[in-house]
Amino acid sequence: MLTPTLKRGLDAYAIGATVKALRTKKRIGLVELGRHSGLSPAMLSKIERGRLFPTLPTLLRIALVFGVGLDYFFSDARNQPAAGVVRRRERLRFPERPGARDPAFYFESLDYGAVERRLNAYFAEFPSPVGSKVRLHEHPGGEFIYVLRGSLTLHVDGDELILDAEDSIYFDATLPHGYRRHGSRACSAIVVTTGGS
Repeated sequence: MLTPTLKRGLDAYAIGATVKALRTKKRIGLVELGRHSGLSPAMLSKIERGRLFPTLPTLLRIALVFGVGLDYFFSDARNQPAAGVVRRRERLRFPERPGARDPAFYFESLDYGAVERRLNAYFAEFPSPVGSKVRLHEHPGGEFIYVLRGSLTLHVDGDELILDAEDSIYFDATLPHGYRRHGSRACSAIVVTTGGS
């Protein structure tokens, strides 16, 4: 149980309002945010209404969905530098879904150090073997993929496309889409998404 002093101190950061502002700006519902973060919509709703203060690991799950760092919730974005550098050693690797046993891809945020971004950039690796089921998803905005190495099978709105190294594609991310490695060689790509705002 929080003391009134601790509650006042935490209220000053307006974490719930910041989460809600990020979510509405990206046009993501509570259910969709829950699916991407592995948190329940009920918990997310309580956080946004200031009825529950998230732990740092919980807040980090939310931050990763929006491609921001934890500092976004604790500092004035206006005082942040215009450029955000992310060093290779600082990047964290995550599966497509929290706790997934057979993820279709792993991703690392390439731009979480920048604030007020108009896009999100990721390095993605696709370990899924040939013949594995493609899990479709969709999100607001657009998506751009540039294949660095190997070959990638991409499903977009019922069509199957194969992209080889140095091929690229842009598509409407509100269409159902999913990926898997094509062939036996390791596959990686740069994936850029826009939030649709």
